[in-house]
Amino acid sequence: MIKAQVSDLQLRMSQFFIGVLCLMPLVLFGQSDDSYTRYELLDPATQSFRILYDVTITEPGSTFYYNTLRKGSEHQVAMVKDLSTGMNLEWAIVTGAQAKSAGFSSADLATDYLQVKLTRPVTEGSEYRIRIDKTYKDPNSYFVRDQKLVFKRALGIKRNAVVLPKGYEIISCNFPSQVGLEPDGRIRTSFINPDASEVPLQIEARKLPSSADLTFHASPASTVGEGKGRDKSKARVDYTLAERAAQTREIVYFLLDPATHSFRLYHDYTESRAGMDHYLNVVRAGSKASNPSAKILDNGMSLKVETLRGNEITRKGLDPGEPVTSDTEVVVIWYPAVKDGQTTRLRIEETYTDPNRYLLNNDELVFDRSFGRPFNTVKLPPGWFLTMNVVPATIHYDNDGLISLDYVNGSPDEIDVLIRARKR
Repeated sequence: MIKAQVSDLQLRMSQFFIGVLCLMPLVLFGQSDDSYTRYELLDPATQSFRILYDVTITEPGSTFYYNTLRKGSEHQVAMVKDLSTGMNLEWAIVTGAQAKSAGFSSADLATDYLQVKLTRPVTEGSEYRIRIDKTYKDPNSYFVRDQKLVFKRALGIKRNAVVLPKGYEIISCNFPSQVGLEPDGRIRTSFINPDASEVPLQIEARKLPSSADLTFHASPASTVGEGKGRDKSKARVDYTLAERAAQTREIVYFLLDPATHSFRLYHDYTESRAGMDHYLNVVRAGSKASNPSAKILDNGMSLKVETLRGNEITRKGLDPGEPVTSDTEVVVIWYPAVKDGQTTRLRIEETYTDPNRYLLNNDELVFDRSFGRPFNTVKLPPGWFLTMNVVPATIHYDNDGLISLDYVNGSPDEIDVLIRARKR
């Protein structure tokens, strides 16, 4: 009986995915949440900064992308690149009137736009990822005051980094941020904005003495934020900061009938390492994965997926990053090897059954799970209302009548999510 319930719900969820999943980034986090902006401050005397803007276009049928060029700024565009293929794209600076006549209905007639020509129309359920490389001169955003460098700018994109000129230290930042040293010795601050409003960011910096040591010391990659925790009894002297705002992993959980202990999920991930041709998803102890599927979001291509256990993993030469035992289970997604200068955006979908972390207790749904990704969403089953949520989340009633909780975690540590709900 339980299997029949899962099958029916999975079919309904699959129909849901096919119908509206391509709109998910807009519904869940908004297109700007799937975007990332890196500001590289140039010599303060120039009042200029380089902007590297990664953005994902999801609207089916799109053949152009329009990037607003801020008023009051002098702009120079270096290039626009297709992140999937690494190819440079055609672009032009157009007026608001030209953009509107080309089909951009919301164009402001008093604003100029960067018009990017896509190499293919965006198809249903796929994405088109681009990087814009441009430089702004903006005395209102970047200036020197009282011998201090000041970067003051309202930022609407959710994931941002600001890199100081080499030889400067940060002395003030008005928004909670990470700080790290770049390999070339520049200091970077970065953040994820969990709110719906813009961040009125203001950063101040000052020149360091020439004797300051700006040597970058690389350390082994940290596993914090990947579901493995850390030894909290010792200082992290060998810790290398993985910039949280630049991480590309997102996950959405669709809770099924709690009597089944099952939830359907999909998670998105961008692979940029040349030569990589597979993705390993280690199934947590106490959980069972079923009905896995995957595709490349850049073109909608379906991928080969297989579930391996114990010796099957080692026989294929796969390394899950932990000792392999007879109980170890991994879901392997195979895809064409990533070429140098290219990236691949994956979407993996599967059903998890986990009676230890998703269950009914006195007729109350209990979902208790640690999240390591920056962006996480949980959707309650139809007909259930929320009675407890331990970790702060934004909550909304989605277009399909489900209560949806969005968790944005800018910290590298996991969050232990605990949700309870009852039948209406």
